[in-house]
Amino acid sequence: MFELTARELIAEIFLAGGAFFLLASAIGMLRLPDFYCRLHASGNSETLGIMLSFIGLMIYEGMTIVSVKLLLISLLIVLGNPIGTHILSKAAYKSGHHVWTLEEDAKEDKEDADLHH
Repeated sequence: MFELTARELIAEIFLAGGAFFLLASAIGMLRLPDFYCRLHASGNSETLGIMLSFIGLMIYEGMTIVSVKLLLISLLIVLGNPIGTHILSKAAYKSGHHVWTLEEDAKEDKEDADLHH
């Protein structure tokens, strides 16, 4: 009915891995408490997710000019994404953006509890 070649299977594994890390990055952006944690989640997971996705696409496509273009784009992402993340975090820190702490979270929870009683 539907057969997969070894190349297609390997490409699908890489694409599934890339989708997993991109989904983890999106969940991290929504669930983490402050700017720095969100930046960390997006910077690391997105870079790995995009790299795995592009590798899967290159394997699926084979040796063509499209694969070379994907390789060049992935090299730009590997260089640009961590640098951009670092620059954003450094600018936020220098501008005085506060860092989240557990004590700050506990204080907010206590204030919320006082409002509800």
